[in-house]
Amino acid sequence: MKFLITALLIAGALIASAFAFVYTGMFNVAADAPHSAFTYAIMETVRSHSIAARARDVQPPPLDDATLIATGAEHYAAMCSGCHLAPDKKESEIRAGLYPQPPDLTKHLYASPAEAFWVIKHGIKMSGMPAWGATHDDSSIWGLVAFLQKLPELTLAQYQALAESKGESHHQHTHEHNDHTGATMNSSHVHDGQKAEHHHHDQ
Repeated sequence: MKFLITALLIAGALIASAFAFVYTGMFNVAADAPHSAFTYAIMETVRSHSIAARARDVQPPPLDDATLIATGAEHYAAMCSGCHLAPDKKESEIRAGLYPQPPDLTKHLYASPAEAFWVIKHGIKMSGMPAWGATHDDSSIWGLVAFLQKLPELTLAQYQALAESKGESHHQHTHEHNDHTGATMNSSHVHDGQKAEHHHHDQ
């Protein structure tokens, strides 16, 4: 009986503490106030295992197709470089204020092709990474994945040549980006477009 009473008291104390933590505003949600090392480690572990589990059955197509890579390059310049940088960009105004800070994809892709596809398509909660699958089909997303395999090896000239490559389908995609986000190649992120209605993040 004493054990039961003690357990109930402990449970009650934990519930009360949880309510106090939530309703007193004790937790600082500001993006310029980093998590503790312990909290960050837990979140990273949850994130990595969640992505790996959901990407397990994703089957990548051949990623060495030149047209696929070129399409991905144009999409990356329009949608992603504001957050994940480009060979000529060491920092960006929106990236500097994001937490957690998006990875610099010009240096290394920290994901398998299947995981990269899943993340691009579905996004990541509480990170500013949008779910591009809401506005882009799987073929477009695989183009991004294909390009990301090449990005760390590209010189500035090579990156620009791919990003600026035109073609009938590329022009169509550019118009689609402008329709969805109102962003330009220079602003380079749909996040900036979403910022106009709420300020999304950046990606």
